[in-house]
Amino acid sequence: MRRMSPRQARRMLQQMGMKMEELEGILEVVLRTAEKEIVVEAPSVAVVEMQGTKIFQVAGGRIIERPASTAPEAVKERVSEADVQLLVLQLGVSAEEARRALEEAKGSLAEAILKLQAMKRS
Repeated sequence: MRRMSPRQARRMLQQMGMKMEELEGILEVVLRTAEKEIVVEAPSVAVVEMQGTKIFQVAGGRIIERPASTAPEAVKERVSEADVQLLVLQLGVSAEEARRALEEAKGSLAEAILKLQAMKRS
């Protein structure tokens, strides 16, 4: 099969109604799941846009897998004000108690409710 130059590939994509752009200066890409983080260092990243949808293609680079971050900053990001207000209104606890319960439950609303209900019973 004949190799295609980047210019030919770009023209072919344009004919199909797609746009492709290479992103420059990307240092790393981090993919987070509940269990782990996948870090791609020095990747090649391209954005393909078709029918109003953007697709990010990440290739190459050194790949590092590590456990999910359990740093307090990461947990605080998962605690939304809406969840805090819901706990305050539904359980009659202070916003500080609700926030603390959510942080201890790592953002899980159901677990925070159970903790607060158990504290009320004690």
